[in-house]
Amino acid sequence: MRVGACGLNNTDINTRTGWYDSKVESSVTEELGLHGRDDGAAASWNKSTVTFPRIQGAAVAGVITAVGGSVEPSRIGQRVLVDPSVRDPSLPRRAQLVEYLGSERDGGFAEFVAVPSVNAHAVETSLTDAELATFPCSYDTAEEMLSRAALAAGETILVTGAGGGVGTALIQLALVRGAQVVAVASRSKQQRLEALGVHHFVARDEGDLRASVEHLVGERGVDVVADVVGGSLFGPVLKVLRRGGRYTSSGAIGGPMAAMDLRDLIYKDLEMYGITNPTADTFRRLVHLIEEGLLRPLLDAAYPLEDLRMAQEQLLKRAHVGKLVVVP
Repeated sequence: MRVGACGLNNTDINTRTGWYDSKVESSVTEELGLHGRDDGAAASWNKSTVTFPRIQGAAVAGVITAVGGSVEPSRIGQRVLVDPSVRDPSLPRRAQLVEYLGSERDGGFAEFVAVPSVNAHAVETSLTDAELATFPCSYDTAEEMLSRAALAAGETILVTGAGGGVGTALIQLALVRGAQVVAVASRSKQQRLEALGVHHFVARDEGDLRASVEHLVGERGVDVVADVVGGSLFGPVLKVLRRGGRYTSSGAIGGPMAAMDLRDLIYKDLEMYGITNPTADTFRRLVHLIEEGLLRPLLDAAYPLEDLRMAQEQLLKRAHVGKLVVVP
């Protein structure tokens, strides 16, 4: 298929630098993202299955230009959004992810990309390719996080890293569900997140998180925490969960090593979910929400493909709200 646009995601940086390896204990710093590691760390969540050179890029929107022998030729010319998770359905439901676009197989930072036909979802929308490319990876991950945590209308959710790709996806998808949203991000992003519809904003690293949240929502706390930061924030966000609350995470941009008070887990009867493999049903749900116009693409900036390095440098600065994409 011809690539119309491809979104940038933290997984591009994590894979390129070997951050997924358990020997890595630091956060994904700008220095690490720019210069990588030299200690032989594995490139992928899937151990050492990534080989280089590799064309990265997981979030692809474009048009089918050719098909294999077992695919209907009528699909040629179809506008599609690509599910980046290549699955083996014979494996257990939460272990089906065997290849990821831009990691174990070549991805969308290119003019053309080959994907399994089942991963290319026809989409009918007036959005541009650059806008469409803001959705894969971030929004299917966020939708899986909320689905696993069973977020319901009227509940309150706290979202960390709220200005990033997954964070802004979590906000929109939580609002679609009718939930109350507490966003945690840097102060510089407050106005943009409030414009997105969050009900409460808490500045990261300013004061006591628990006291700030309880001031906004009451001592009972929040029903769900959706966390992509981890690190030193992990313990404090468990403190703001109510008894019987749910914690769901898909990332640790603040660092993979975290301390916790096990009494929060045990005596508050918490549930905890780790998300790596959104299901195929989740991606189909995402496409439906896009076609229904229920999600707003948050395109912070688009770069020509030849400026991919510059785009990744901007991603590492984490000053954007929403998504960055490249366009061939």
